[in-house]
Amino acid sequence: MKFLARKLTLAAALLVAPSLVACGPKPVEARRAQVEAGSMPDNASWEGVYFSPLFGTLHLVPEGNLVNGRWLRPLKGEWGKLQGNLSGNVLRFDWEEYKDGLVGPNSKKTGKGYFLYTRPDGENVDDVLKGEMGRGQDEVGTEWVAVKQRNVKADIRSIGGAGAPDVGGGDWDKGNTEAGDAEAPAETTEQ
Repeated sequence: MKFLARKLTLAAALLVAPSLVACGPKPVEARRAQVEAGSMPDNASWEGVYFSPLFGTLHLVPEGNLVNGRWLRPLKGEWGKLQGNLSGNVLRFDWEEYKDGLVGPNSKKTGKGYFLYTRPDGENVDDVLKGEMGRGQDEVGTEWVAVKQRNVKADIRSIGGAGAPDVGGGDWDKGNTEAGDAEAPAETTEQ
């Protein structure tokens, strides 16, 4: 009798288990920005350096419809990179941000975001990026507004780290990269 009761309990559990899985929590849908692409302002270009008091300097370099970018926070201890696709005056991107000196799960954050390229009304105005960056699969979250800097060339290679080989020693094992001929050591004078 015990054996039959165990078989019935097992059979009931196997029948109920699939329905429990189906009744579990529904997956949370990623939040997307409700922005539509429009035309770029006259003579505008995504390429450049933008400044935000919260995010610091952002360098953007487009190659066709693909944009690569890097930013350095104002305190210089955090930097990030993004890559995304252009559609008119909208850039949707994936991003990663790093904290210098940290290792482990808190050293890197990731997510998605968007920028809307705008130009305020008026004469002699600076172009502005308005957008957000979200965590994980969310495209919205923290507001990011950045003003395009005039006459500053973007250089994404100037921001970020190259990983462990650069920690603590710089390029001590690389050849001399200075231009010109080496100078002879100076004579010392003893007194």
